[in-house]
Amino acid sequence: MQISPHFHRREFACRCGCGFDTVDTHTLEILEAIREEFNAPVIVTSGCRCPDYNRQVGGASHSQHKLARAADIQVQGVDPGLVYDWVAERFPAASLGRYANFTHIDTRSDGPARWEG
Repeated sequence: MQISPHFHRREFACRCGCGFDTVDTHTLEILEAIREEFNAPVIVTSGCRCPDYNRQVGGASHSQHKLARAADIQVQGVDPGLVYDWVAERFPAASLGRYANFTHIDTRSDGPARWEG
């Protein structure tokens, strides 16, 4: 099911196949803005996670992925650091993780949190 101009619900589905497949609307708004800004596909490498799958992949016990408020993304042809910097400037309330191969974005209510992995 298409849930925004550039994203389908299945892109956010828990990778274990349990059926958990939603995303927070504010997180989705940020991802749409990224898609528009960079004019490139945004690949969701990790969306929502059920508690079992989150443990399996070594996710934090209070991971925002478990609340469907987080996405790890890659923007095709764009350095993750550039994505991080752009989101930090345009969405100061967003929580961000800077990694070598992807950018973590979440919309936690007690944020923002910023880190490098």
